[in-house]
Amino acid sequence: MERPSPPPPSDPGPEIVLSTLGSLSGIAEADWDACACPEAADGGRPDDPFTTWRFLKALEDSGSTGPGTGWEPHYLLAHEGETLIGVAPLFAKSHSQGEYIFDFNWAHAYESAGGTYYPKLQIAVPFTPATGRRFLARPGHEATAIAALTQGAVQIAADNQLSSLHVTFCTEAEALAGEQMGLMRRTSQQFHWLNRDYADFDGFLGDLSSRKRKNIRKERQQAQAFGGEIHALTGDDIRPAHWDAFWTFYQDTGARKWGTPYLTRAFFEIAHETMRDDMLLVLAGTGDRPVAGALNFIGREALFGRYWGAREHHPCLHFELCYYQAIDFAIAEGLARVEAGAQGEHKLARGYMPALTHSLHWIGDPGFARAVRQYLDAEARAVDEDIEVLTAYGPFRRDQREEQE
Repeated sequence: MERPSPPPPSDPGPEIVLSTLGSLSGIAEADWDACACPEAADGGRPDDPFTTWRFLKALEDSGSTGPGTGWEPHYLLAHEGETLIGVAPLFAKSHSQGEYIFDFNWAHAYESAGGTYYPKLQIAVPFTPATGRRFLARPGHEATAIAALTQGAVQIAADNQLSSLHVTFCTEAEALAGEQMGLMRRTSQQFHWLNRDYADFDGFLGDLSSRKRKNIRKERQQAQAFGGEIHALTGDDIRPAHWDAFWTFYQDTGARKWGTPYLTRAFFEIAHETMRDDMLLVLAGTGDRPVAGALNFIGREALFGRYWGAREHHPCLHFELCYYQAIDFAIAEGLARVEAGAQGEHKLARGYMPALTHSLHWIGDPGFARAVRQYLDAEARAVDEDIEVLTAYGPFRRDQREEQE
């Protein structure tokens, strides 16, 4: 393998000082959030709950990230004089788990050619396939901060002869800016539900074809007939016993999908203390015995579906708790969309339409970078074609599909 190439040539300037932190204990919550979620300064919810100090700190304090997890924090900070103008959730990764924009094949090819792929650098929210800003800039300093953070992260990777830097689930604007700075842009897809100012769930159903409308009504009836009750809980209505039940569900799902759960039990306890007003926990149970649950996080404009689990199988209960209850909540709260997480073409029939997601990648070895770039070009064309086909087969009436296009 050739020696890693240097970062893009542009220089953020001597007035910008970059530093890293191994723990968010080294920065005040207000200082981090002034960059991560300035819109929440009015007391409202942040656009993206996952880049807030309290979410990342819950991951850290619970042991979900940190030593032994493969997610070693190196939070990146950019100062202009005495002013903190930008931050980024930067991690050193010793594996590719919990990312959802997967590069396992890249790692295998790189190491088969004699290189060392890990550790690599990752700017991301661990275990969270939700789009949001990754270069978190203080208002008024966006261009300077994004350039400094991008070039600084690449410089760290190059100086330490690391294989690569990855920025996952960034915004489209960040992806385009990073591409202009020499990083490679990658696209993939998820399924999102969009709120067209619906007054209620029936209003949403009215936009669907007759067959899909009937199918969803049938699924909801089947789910509601599981023999118990469904409760949507937020804030103080979520009690410790609810987390005990959900932890059982989460462990089962994590064991089946990933081998071991990504989050520790302590994460849910800490998140309850600091974020319960920003969470929607949907539980189905019979008597005092919960049988299934779905956890969502609430942003200013979106509901983010994250985890699901069950101890019993009941027809359509997964669809009800994860998708239809989320739509009900989004309509009631006036949220613009529901992001239902990674993968899952079965979401299409439930009104969740394909949407592009974006990431950025820097590969140190020039030859390997050329091969990855060729792969990404072909992948992007395939993703575009897939979205076009899926959109044509969506559940909406033809006139509604044409409007959405």
